[in-house]
Amino acid sequence: MKKRIIILGSTGSIGTNCLDIVKRLPEKFEVVALTTNSRVDLLKNQVKEFKPAMAAITGVDSDPGISSDTRYFYGKDALVQILEENDYDLLINAVVGAAGFLPTLKALEQGKNVALANKETLVVGGEIITRIAKENNCSIWPIDSEHSAIFQCLMGEEYSNIDKIILTASGGPFRASTMEELEKVTVEQALKHPNWNMGHKITIDSATMMNKGLEVIEARWLFDVTASQIEVVIHPQSIIHSMVEFCDGSIKAQLGVPDMRIPIQLAMTFPDRFPSDLPRLDFKTLKNLTFEQPDLKKFKALKLAFESLETQGTAPAVLNASNEIAVALFLHKKIKFLDIANIVENVLNDHQVVKNPQVKDLLYADEWARKKTSEYGSKVDC
Repeated sequence: MKKRIIILGSTGSIGTNCLDIVKRLPEKFEVVALTTNSRVDLLKNQVKEFKPAMAAITGVDSDPGISSDTRYFYGKDALVQILEENDYDLLINAVVGAAGFLPTLKALEQGKNVALANKETLVVGGEIITRIAKENNCSIWPIDSEHSAIFQCLMGEEYSNIDKIILTASGGPFRASTMEELEKVTVEQALKHPNWNMGHKITIDSATMMNKGLEVIEARWLFDVTASQIEVVIHPQSIIHSMVEFCDGSIKAQLGVPDMRIPIQLAMTFPDRFPSDLPRLDFKTLKNLTFEQPDLKKFKALKLAFESLETQGTAPAVLNASNEIAVALFLHKKIKFLDIANIVENVLNDHQVVKNPQVKDLLYADEWARKKTSEYGSKVDC
């Protein structure tokens, strides 16, 4: 029997790789819904090929004149509407940013399992998401290569035996850059990641190391550990995707070539593994694997993420929302590269944290942070 899947963000890098897995395993999956924010032409091609019953375009509020047998939804509420109108087995959430929070929450409330690439879901509302998942006996299977690695290292293990989670980071394009060099970074330079081919927002997050900071917060909720149990190490080769150190001193690591289709396939097929013809790691060609500590002065964003996790409440939601707007400002050349983390820090300092927030508090904090970040961005001399 085929697994019926919904892919939110099907036109992004994760979403297109998910559909590549569907093509490789056509007997295993039925695509029932696809969505995009603005890449309408690509979505139309995907709809034509995979013939889902429904599709959504969140970046427009009305029908732009699409002729199709597929039923379309539009606007910011379309992702949740898609879930309400469909019968499905697995939600694959690959949208970018805080927009992924409410759809994940809805799926879990419906009792559905989630394959999660949208780390912001757990950054914004990790306590609520994990509680609802537990109450409804649902699973959240990580798609990020780092969290997939940890997930695989923990198969057959008791989480209570975790001593430390070690998240690896490539260090991005500016790992060896000086602060003086970072002052002059251009958008074009920041978009050149050394190992991964990703969307613009996540590529910039990798360059600032905010992406790793968001992954730290995500790991806290996925694996029920404290901030003090999470360590980040720079591993430029991106071969070891992450590690777990156990209470007896033993360490497990998961290795593989940097190809997102490998963790995506596992999340889509879990609890099964299926053969694939994806690239394999050849140890005979590996020359070295190196590690170093991240520079928290140079990569302030990572430091801010750890601090937000310690603060908890609405702080992580503000961190994420502010970063989304600051990255957009940088991509539009309204602020400089180092301004991203500096503005996020200012917004966090201005925020009055709400402890034990409800969904409405998280959504308000998100909206407030976006406005405040835009205000700060307008004052920057670029």
